[in-house]
Amino acid sequence: MSELTSTKPYMIRAIHEWCVDNQLTPHLLVEVNAQTKVPMAYVKDGEIVLNLNFSATKDLHFTNEAVTFSARFSGVSNNLYVPISAVKGIFARENGQGMFFEVLPEDENQNKNNEIDFSEKNISSEVKKPTLKLVK
Repeated sequence: MSELTSTKPYMIRAIHEWCVDNQLTPHLLVEVNAQTKVPMAYVKDGEIVLNLNFSATKDLHFTNEAVTFSARFSGVSNNLYVPISAVKGIFARENGQGMFFEVLPEDENQNKNNEIDFSEKNISSEVKKPTLKLVK
């Protein structure tokens, strides 16, 4: 059997659609790394929060590998590229509801699927729950 694709990009698309359907503003929490193309002036503590509302983006496109779009920052248009592996979460600005993901170090991202293995052999009582950090 061939290796299954990651569920992460599908979940990102689903939460984005849920936000839009409920007139909420989808935001993407991204851990900035060497592959991430975002305006560095807006990166804080190695992270950036991006508004993915259709009114704030142009040519928003989701693939299984990346989220790409252009957006204006202080009136200047920027083309953004966010690898799926760098996405820490997608949530609604208004209520914080969404989904958050574990982000592996860059060298581990190249060879591992970003999935958490919930099989019996891997379940432990020390599983770390994701946390939401308020970014202003």
